[in-house]
Amino acid sequence: MASNPPNATLYLRNIDESIKIPALIEGIRNICSELGEIEEIVAKKNLRARGQAFVVFTSVDDAEDAMEFLQGAELFGRKLVVQFAKSKSDAVVRREGGEEALERHKKERLALKERRQALQKEEEALKQSAQRSAAAAAAGNANSTNDSERPPKTNRAAAAMLDENLPPNKMLVLRDLPKDFTPQQTSAAFAQFPGFVQFRPVPGRNMGFADYEDENAAAVAREGMNGSVLGDATIKVTFQKPAA
Repeated sequence: MASNPPNATLYLRNIDESIKIPALIEGIRNICSELGEIEEIVAKKNLRARGQAFVVFTSVDDAEDAMEFLQGAELFGRKLVVQFAKSKSDAVVRREGGEEALERHKKERLALKERRQALQKEEEALKQSAQRSAAAAAAGNANSTNDSERPPKTNRAAAAMLDENLPPNKMLVLRDLPKDFTPQQTSAAFAQFPGFVQFRPVPGRNMGFADYEDENAAAVAREGMNGSVLGDATIKVTFQKPAA
């Protein structure tokens, strides 16, 4: 699995989402205070940031030592998953380059966010176009046949087309999983892609959900796993439909 280069900021995940932010920060500080000098601990309460936090050390060496100790350590009854952050924290950028460097860093981050939002809008437009095409095809087929079996087939084809054109989502829907595969085996298959968080099977059905840290990580996993063979089954992987 690809990893980020060592830096002074650690990314912690698999944290109990029910823990309040003040208690979470205090708990992290208690477990990390002996591992090196902490410059900042960042944890947010918005939905996308729950269950994760960032710890900024004053040196890369301290962060490397802390990562080795924290990997798999228990915090609030869960084993931590720890990796180096993808980019430098605001605190590190300010310390290394001053206020001007921090402002540039923030502008670059905002520009990246705007590019992602533009991409999402483009993908949403493609999805809506696919929906209109599917609806038109379904209507045309309904008017051109009296075969009572044909409309359901058309509907299934339209639904499949919509599934393939759903906008990116950090949650993937896994269908047609092999019945003899354990949740651990399925988790291992999807954990080969960076950003994997967890696999959640649906009891009694050969399907489940794979959660990733963000939409980009989920997109890479979907591209790699959709149509692949697990055991004796060819699985189908799509993005979770957005909430209405």
